[in-house]
This record gives sequence, C-alpha cells and structure tokens, in this order.
Amino acid sequence: MGRVVSFVAAVATAAVAFAASSAAGASAPGLIVFSASESGKFTSQLYAVQPSGDGLKQLTNGGVNALDPAFSPSGSRLAFIRFGYGLYTMNPDGTGLKRLTTNGRDSYPAWSPDGRFIAFVRPFKTKWRVWIIPATGGKQRVLAQSPPAGRPSWTSKGLLVPTGGDLIRIDTVKGRVEKYYGANIDAIWGLNSVSVSPSVSQLTYVGARDPVPGDMDCGDGPCQRFGLYLESLTAKKKTPHMILKDAGAAGFSPNGGQIVFSAGGGLVVRSMATGAMRSIETPNLTPTTGAPPTWR
Repeated sequence: MGRVVSFVAAVATAAVAFAASSAAGASAPGLIVFSASESGKFTSQLYAVQPSGDGLKQLTNGGVNALDPAFSPSGSRLAFIRFGYGLYTMNPDGTGLKRLTTNGRDSYPAWSPDGRFIAFVRPFKTKWRVWIIPATGGKQRVLAQSPPAGRPSWTSKGLLVPTGGDLIRIDTVKGRVEKYYGANIDAIWGLNSVSVSPSVSQLTYVGARDPVPGDMDCGDGPCQRFGLYLESLTAKKKTPHMILKDAGAAGFSPNGGQIVFSAGGGLVVRSMATGAMRSIETPNLTPTTGAPPTWR
C-alpha cells in the first residue's frame, strides 16, 4: 500500500509540470490501445482511450487473453495476439477481425513501415525467432538466421530486435545481423518488454532493480522487484536509468515525445522532455504490465 500511495503522490506532484510543458499533447487527437483485465475477471482484453483520458472503450471480448496490441503505420488497423490462438488484426473500433496465424505461441507483432507486413516472434527449432507474414494474411516465413529474439520493433531504420542484452538490426530476408547498437538491456527480464522510439534514439524496457531492504514478502528472502528503464541509443556510453519503480512496459507516442505505460493500477503518460507525468484513469480495469500500450 505504501508503494501505491507514494506513486500516486509522485504523479500528482508531476502533473502540474506536465500540464505546463505538454498541454497540447494531452488534448491532441490520437488513440491509445492497451490490454487490461476487468475487476473480478481473469482474462485480459483490449481497450482504447484517447490521450486526454476520454472515450474509454472495450475492443475485444471472450474468454481468451488479448495481448500485445500494435497499430499499423497509418493507424487504420491493429495487430494483436490471442494467447494460445495466434495473430489477429482488426479495425481500431474492434470491427473487421481477421485471424492471420494459428500458432498458439506467436507473440509481439510489429508492422513494417509501409504497412504491408507484420513481424512477430515464434519458436523455431530450439529458439525464439522472428517471422514475417503479409498484413492481409498468407505465407509465413521465418528469418532463420536471426539470433534468438525478444520483442521486435520495425522502424524506418530497419527491423530491430533485442537479443542477448543488446539491440540489433537484422535483414528482412534471412535475419542476418546488420548492426549492433551496443545497448544495455536486462538480458533475463527485459527482452520481451523493449520499445524503441520512432527516431531510434531511445529505448525503454522493464528490468530488475535492487531488492527492498528488509523485504521478506517472498519467504526466505526479498522478492524480485522491477522498474521501467530508459536508455539513450545515441549516447557514447549507453547506461540505462530507472525512471519509475514497479511500472509496466512503455509505448512511445507517434512523435516520440511521450511514453505511456501501466503503473499504480492505471495508465501513466510521461513527457520525454521534462519527465513530468500525468495519469489516465481506467475505472475497474487493471492494465497489464508485460506488454506496452500502442499509440497512434
């Protein structure tokens, strides 16, 4: 309870600064889609909300988790995962549902910059590899030469995947490594929560942090604790720094000026320029922490 109270107080204090520095961003047109569970229910569904906090709407239904939402570059389609069922796309209002794959382990869709293809991750032989499928459905192909991959980001500078604690760029034909960024990502906990800014100048991930002294909630020793980390990809020395304790994976705004993530049981928007934060209320919903929201 103490951690939640402290978080709420921190957001409230930062809200004044955020309003002054990015009031336009709060009222700008757009849409945020996130996965969340409703109070008293055990499955997660997709929900949409405007960056201002208005217009909260449920997009998916059913008894199967809907996860990993990703907007197409035009914002006209959403890709997402039905856990155990495969990759789907739909319109941002929840209509036009289409199933693209039937593999229950498919994860982390990412659209190509031209919107024609979707990359995702699936086991191939003994490792998780990147696969590509046309956005309208059709033949799937594995990038067999790609290293074991976490959550991909398909940017104007290429197809990027976290692997072994680093971020790399791979070609989209066979998956061969084209560039190492020298990033410093939590190789155990962080690879599936990485988000890369549109300019490929920053990344975020959820990683481990130091245990809380005296914490014995997990029996014989302290529980593993986590935080949201931010790292510059253009700095000579790439040192991630934690920007918030106990926060979920973050998604970047279309211009990279803000991020949105789950924390304190709701959604939080953070200005990249000032670090100021504001809350988006999600009544009776608990956003998932493992997959970042997507923002058009």
